[in-house]
Amino acid sequence: MASFSGFIRKSPPHRLRQFFEVRGVDAPDDFNWTSEGRGTTLVRSIETLLSQLTDLKQDTLKAELDHLASLADSNGMLSAEQICAGQGIELEGLEGVQDVLLMLSTDHPQAVDRVAAQASLMRRTGPKYWSTFQFGDDGRPWALEDGAAREAFLGDAIAILDLPDHRKREADWYKTIRVHPITGEETEIVQATIYVEERAESELAFGPSDTLERQIVQKVLEVGIACDSRARIVEICARGGRKVRDEYAASFARHFAPHSEAPVETPRREVLLDPLRQTVDFETEPSDGIERIEVSSLDFFATGGGFLRMEKRGKDETIYRFLERRFGGASPLRAGGWQLTGATIRIILAAKEGKRRHTLTVTLRTPNTTTLPNKTEKDRQFVFDLLERWNLLAPPPKDLDVVEVLE
Repeated sequence: MASFSGFIRKSPPHRLRQFFEVRGVDAPDDFNWTSEGRGTTLVRSIETLLSQLTDLKQDTLKAELDHLASLADSNGMLSAEQICAGQGIELEGLEGVQDVLLMLSTDHPQAVDRVAAQASLMRRTGPKYWSTFQFGDDGRPWALEDGAAREAFLGDAIAILDLPDHRKREADWYKTIRVHPITGEETEIVQATIYVEERAESELAFGPSDTLERQIVQKVLEVGIACDSRARIVEICARGGRKVRDEYAASFARHFAPHSEAPVETPRREVLLDPLRQTVDFETEPSDGIERIEVSSLDFFATGGGFLRMEKRGKDETIYRFLERRFGGASPLRAGGWQLTGATIRIILAAKEGKRRHTLTVTLRTPNTTTLPNKTEKDRQFVFDLLERWNLLAPPPKDLDVVEVLE
């Protein structure tokens, strides 16, 4: 866990003063809250201030500052922006992540827990903890606001975790706003953090008599769910491996999307669209059984605002030839001020073994969305292998070793 010393040195003086005042810490009128030079004088002054408190209060405040310091990075800031946008909390004019976290801890303490859960979700994007599932569009909205569905889903979490029914549990449902890094487009995400009382652990600690005693410490498990109902995507972050996350996805479908077909796992990987800015010689092998491949649509974003989608399905002309013929040097593939943000690729498989030929369609969107709905696991893996071969996906993220329990 990060030390709070660096956090204090980077914090605005007025926000630090407010943080301690709200928690009943009395500082002298002439106390200097300004961090000067390397800020060591301010850190020592605050440590002296804390030393005048009871041991319990000292430990509580230091633990809270350490917790805020652990969130003071790019993931923490992005998490705070998403949480606050979804909750209508204004961050305009604040002086960086330290200012934001201190403000939230004072004015919106529940938001700090949500920022911590969101940052933890972001840090666990490797395959060891994270799965993304694509649902087909059945034309019906998800029942995300249904209280009975939420309770049933929470009950399933207990069963999936293989814990007794009497274990305490709580689900925190809230909305966040994700902003596309290129287009600035906002997407509303409904999120849930499920907290479940895990098996208690026995640990040694110093007791009231200053001697070692064995104490029972109750642990808490976290499961994170993020739902993009517009794109029909659900992200699940939980320990236990892929099979466990498959169970959560099945439970989600059962309670919130009962009319949808079984979702398909589509790992989130950074999408690399630069190769598609020109005609691509898609590398294939005879064993692939591919008849032909075509780029059927390209999405562009214009600097300063504006979206453009180009689609071409003509048999005798590719989308690239169409753009060149129709726009020449003004084509968004050649003209300045246009960024490629999405593409759809159709993979036409040759007929074999008495089966008619069929088409696999995959849509890529920056920064990390790959949709392959209503396909089998075999088809999904086949397409992802092809995308990797064509350098349209970045290498998968490495697993991160993180703590899965909270004290």
